[in-house]
Amino acid sequence: MSNTQIIEAFYTAFANADSQSMVNLYDDEIKFSDPAFGPLNGEQAKNMWRMLVRPGIDIQFSNVQSAGNKGSADWVAVYTFSPTGRKVTNKIHAEFEFRDGKIIRHNDTFNMWRWSAQALGFKGLFLGWTYLLRNKVRENANAQLRKFTEKSSKV
Repeated sequence: MSNTQIIEAFYTAFANADSQSMVNLYDDEIKFSDPAFGPLNGEQAKNMWRMLVRPGIDIQFSNVQSAGNKGSADWVAVYTFSPTGRKVTNKIHAEFEFRDGKIIRHNDTFNMWRWSAQALGFKGLFLGWTYLLRNKVRENANAQLRKFTEKSSKV
């Protein structure tokens, strides 16, 4: 598979709520980051997708490009943020790095203030630009990931 095909397969699997196919495209030493979770490595990054991917999330992707061992894509996720029940449309830019037919680096960037205004409402609108709220979002996201990982390891 070409690097462009790997990116397309990743987001097609996401759109089909197939987290296992997504994480199969990651190297075991994957380094992932985004504004909500911060840096995640290896199984942490894979478990994040296993936790987040579910039916009912609308995923659209575009502008898939690759050159050498790097690639990028733009994608949009439309979903209901379960803690508040609020609908979110998150526009994300992804950067990738590849080695031996696997993704070894994946960095997602998005406007955290815009996301927090949609997901959290009034509080996000007025505090979403602050480090205090951003750190709280990251703390909560990583706490959920730890619980998911612990629960999954017991199965």
